Amino acid sequence: MSYTALYRKFRPSRFENVKGQEHIVTTLQNQIKAERIGHAYLFCGTRGTGKTSIAKIFAKAVNCEHPEGGSPCGECTSCKAIAAGASMNVIEIDAASNNGVDNIREIVDEVSYSPAEGKYKVYIIDEVHMLSIGAFNALLKTLEEPPSYAIFILATTEVHKIPITILSRCQRYDFRRITIDTIASRLRELMDEEQIQVEEKALRYVAKAADGSMRDALSLLDQCIAFHFGQELTYDKVLDVLGAVDTEVFGRLLRHVLDRDVTGCISLLEEIVMQGRELTQFVTDFTWYLRNLLLVRSSDDIEDVIDVSTDNLARLREEAGMIQTDAVMRYIRIFSELSGQIKYAAQKRILIEIALIKLCRPDMEKDYESIVERIRAVEEKIENGVIAVSSGEAYPAEGGGVYGSVSQTPLGAGTLKECPPLPKAIPADVQAVVDKWASIVGQASMPMKQYLRNAGLSLGGDNKLMVVVEDGLASDYFLKQEGHKELLVQMVSEAAGKEIDVTLQSVPDRGTFVQNYVDLSQLIHMDIEVEEE
Repeated sequence: MSYTALYRKFRPSRFENVKGQEHIVTTLQNQIKAERIGHAYLFCGTRGTGKTSIAKIFAKAVNCEHPEGGSPCGECTSCKAIAAGASMNVIEIDAASNNGVDNIREIVDEVSYSPAEGKYKVYIIDEVHMLSIGAFNALLKTLEEPPSYAIFILATTEVHKIPITILSRCQRYDFRRITIDTIASRLRELMDEEQIQVEEKALRYVAKAADGSMRDALSLLDQCIAFHFGQELTYDKVLDVLGAVDTEVFGRLLRHVLDRDVTGCISLLEEIVMQGRELTQFVTDFTWYLRNLLLVRSSDDIEDVIDVSTDNLARLREEAGMIQTDAVMRYIRIFSELSGQIKYAAQKRILIEIALIKLCRPDMEKDYESIVERIRAVEEKIENGVIAVSSGEAYPAEGGGVYGSVSQTPLGAGTLKECPPLPKAIPADVQAVVDKWASIVGQASMPMKQYLRNAGLSLGGDNKLMVVVEDGLASDYFLKQEGHKELLVQMVSEAAGKEIDVTLQSVPDRGTFVQNYVDLSQLIHMDIEVEEE
């Protein structure tokens, strides 16, 4: 005898077996007991929540010879025929593959014939949103005024695609996502019945991974049992089969992020990849972990909302105390954006690495949350006795000197160097160039125009004009290719009306320029004394 999948083997056959949809089951049972049965029902909700199962149970119940409290007896001839799929009174149609006008017209023609046995003919149209506009129009009149013995049950996962003319003629029932507790409890019942040893923690993880779908939970559990057939199914084995990551790893990853440890983050991701974990699932689970951190920080009484064990909740509270709320929200935003990109990406690992670097380096972004994160990092360094001192060449100073690039030294770790003051005077010819810079850039031809748009203006040695461009194409264009620097000098001199000395410097990116150089385009509009020559 061939094997029957768990979700088929344990498909509910009575209303009492349906889990998580009590609001719908009770209503339908009361209608059957009171004989107040409608002619058109619309079952809508996410996959695997019981829409088709309840439709079949309802079809059995309305034709049952001996109904019991609104549920089918399961023993009469009608119930057995419907369960075997041999009843002429229950017609199931898959609208995904039978969505044309002709398919619906066949139903309309059949409706005119009364049932050969039983009380009702029940038409179950699955994925009804797939019907064409013409098919909906063909169904409309029959749905509005069907024969007394006809019942239509329309099932869909995308109710927004159904015309309002159809919606207004149906009793609508919204199927809820099934809770993790309900799914785990049902899985435990079935595993006890099947006499299969499964760890409770493993069942809860499967229930969580099912995302509210009982059918998905049974399919995932079936897969895990098959992989470890004849053995006790443990939490670690479920993680192996589903390619998931233990939540303890997320705590380690968070600590690397808070330490701004890019190398640690990439190394941990390397471990996850080498273990064969599914990266898309990793992104989803880490986003969910961050969501739990946010909830823990937002409320003290959160146990009922966060579905984790007592030990994991204690660890979550500890980790939530290490991070600020706005930082968690920033992390969630970055990983939520990543979730939308990674599903169809060819290089998933690279996208995750970029996201982790963003978490560790808020200076890469210019949004409000990232700026707050950068300010907080500075405050932490000050509290820990770390301040910025000068070293190396970076900030230009008056008289040809330069400011030191920023480094970090603990207080008391040595003699601090005093940074030279900002220039009190800017040469008039340099100021003239800064004032006319937009015009100079506008006169340039491509690609020089594009490179100059992204360039910064500062002061070099002897208060010469310094043009700072980005490494790569821009720096190669001006510093390695002949004639381009000379052309720039000529354009600047013509704009100033006199010969101007121009120094060219390259930096990795715009952020480096802002941090390490005096930006004349900002200072020139302040109250700074202009040096007259």
